[in-house]
Amino acid sequence: MRAGAASLTRPEPAPPLEATPVTELHGVGPGTAAKLAALGIETVLDLLFHLPLRYEDRTRVHAIEDLHTGRAALTCGRIEDARVRFGRRRSLVVTIGDGTAAMAMRLFHFNENQRRQLRPGRRIACYGEVRPSAGGIEMVHPEYRLIEDGAAAPTSDRLTPVYSASMGLGQTLLRRLTDQALDRLERNPDVAELLPEAIAVRHRLVAIGHALRAIHRPPAGTDPEAPLHAEHPARRRLAFEELLAHHLALRVLRRRLDARQAAGFGRGDALVQRFIDSLPFRLTAAQHRVVREIRADLARPRPMHRLVQGDVGAGKTVVAALAAVVAVASRRQVAMMAPTELLAEQHYASFRGWLEPLGIPVAWLSGRLGSRERARAVAGIADGRTAVAVGTHALFQSQVAFAGLGLVIVDEQHRFGVEQRLALRGKGERGGLLPHQLIMTATPIPRTLAMTAYADLDVSVIDELPPGRTPVDTAVAPSQRRSEIVARIRRACAGGEQAYWVCTTIEESEALACRAAEDTARELAEALPDLRVGLVHGRMPPAEKDAAMAAFKEARTDVLVATTVIEVGVDVPNASLMIIENAERLGLAQLHQLRGRVGRGARRSACVMMYDGPLTGMARSRLEVLRATTDGFEIARRDLEIRGPGELLGTRQTGLARLRIADLVRDLPLLRDVERAASDLLAGHESRIAPLVRRWIGAGADYGRA
Repeated sequence: MRAGAASLTRPEPAPPLEATPVTELHGVGPGTAAKLAALGIETVLDLLFHLPLRYEDRTRVHAIEDLHTGRAALTCGRIEDARVRFGRRRSLVVTIGDGTAAMAMRLFHFNENQRRQLRPGRRIACYGEVRPSAGGIEMVHPEYRLIEDGAAAPTSDRLTPVYSASMGLGQTLLRRLTDQALDRLERNPDVAELLPEAIAVRHRLVAIGHALRAIHRPPAGTDPEAPLHAEHPARRRLAFEELLAHHLALRVLRRRLDARQAAGFGRGDALVQRFIDSLPFRLTAAQHRVVREIRADLARPRPMHRLVQGDVGAGKTVVAALAAVVAVASRRQVAMMAPTELLAEQHYASFRGWLEPLGIPVAWLSGRLGSRERARAVAGIADGRTAVAVGTHALFQSQVAFAGLGLVIVDEQHRFGVEQRLALRGKGERGGLLPHQLIMTATPIPRTLAMTAYADLDVSVIDELPPGRTPVDTAVAPSQRRSEIVARIRRACAGGEQAYWVCTTIEESEALACRAAEDTARELAEALPDLRVGLVHGRMPPAEKDAAMAAFKEARTDVLVATTVIEVGVDVPNASLMIIENAERLGLAQLHQLRGRVGRGARRSACVMMYDGPLTGMARSRLEVLRATTDGFEIARRDLEIRGPGELLGTRQTGLARLRIADLVRDLPLLRDVERAASDLLAGHESRIAPLVRRWIGAGADYGRA
């Protein structure tokens, strides 16, 4: 036979699993493919990474006398009785015995065919959760199968996986398709391996193929809980690789940023010193350290990309203002963006008070400006007369153009979408130069988590509060003690203090929150006729809201009733009492932010968190944490434990809050090894990085451009 003919019979190499559509699997037509796509499953590899949520043990038959309520089990027996019972709901109750004991199988939904089949004398196998019943124990709507006399019970040789499914995609179909995917993996065991062997050995990682088989089909004798634990070798390998992909994506982004150019700023020592000398307070050692780090970044000809973390009241705003002074000294413009009107207004007031006496013009830009004021602000930004522009999302609208934007400051950046941050940075891109970027957050991130969540950023921490900040005593009280709390406000205000009363609602509805605040303000005014009660909420006309805030700040009102609009940015040193109504409805970070509105002066301050009982376990945990500590980093750590990273990181575009397999609480110990493995890949295996990122993040790999 000729060589050419022989080559025709040589088997073609199998295509990569990530390039094999699920439609190549038996039983997947267009309709099923569409349902799988809704679960994010489009390829055979996607199917393998759709992991079980839990496992059922159908590997052995349990005698009825050995069944335990609250647990699921497989049992087998003979039908002794079957009849329709009439109670609150009609049900078919089938009594099953196996010689050791008897149990009931209860069906609320049944048909005549089932009634005929489920007759006394027939053998039946049932799998379901055992529940107590009036006559002993029962299974409600278990999976069942009728079996012939002499036939073995239908046991499995491995644990049965239970997957996340959707309408029209049952467990049987998902298991059958996963079996086919595992068969393909068996024929091509190396097809999915992306980690170099040296890295896998160093970090004690099993092969990816082994991990996928073990996680989908744990053998008989395996504890059903074991594959869900962080230390399970298969779970650990998959979580490690997913965290590594996210971390690498950010590290690659950082490399890309470092390869870009920016205008290096001069030190601006004279203007900086004038600014520091004009402040009515002394900067803390932590603020000085962070300012040095920022100035070193701004002097380099590459874009700064720095996150400044600081607890509530740590003095991040003045650090941002000092960075702005350095930029202005080099004749570059600054944009400061905040997520809410109230916070942006507070920053504008602070920047004006500090910068305008130095001859630095500051403009305010928000969506609620009148057309004439807005046109004037936009013109000043465009021709360079405005050195510093402070505002909300209005700053990145298309009609706003900067003459020479050199520094972008974003406060509470996780509240902005990627496109918004990109749009603002793009306004400063000129001649191949990018603006520097400074990001601030009052949500402290535990250091180990920050290494992964913010691997694209340099992180500075203001870990010292300014002198004069007083500790806040925190108490938790049921709403039934409302009259005592009102009396406490009366005593505090009689002594010259001021108080906040914050209203929350069950629904995420601004209208309901505003109505609750209005009702509360009316009730407090009636209960405290000698005190002046103010009101502020998000639906008030801007002029009224400004007037209410100014009156409280100038002590012309004693009590300020507000919605959570005062969460950040409000600074009234004389306010020493904070009442948070229905505190159980808020998260830890938000409660900590609200509490931070008091304790800003010399008076000892207090925060009372009122709740409506009974409390859920999670709500009780949150309130206990707030009562036990005022340390923002400890609160952030506990928030991570209680609710996971979603709330902590907000909607930051890393996708870390949407991990498919890894869990940042459970897998926190992996993060240091992940960082080391990423460094090894960047140093010697760059070709592996793009496939890894594509596998775990897909099209989302461009998230970090901002």
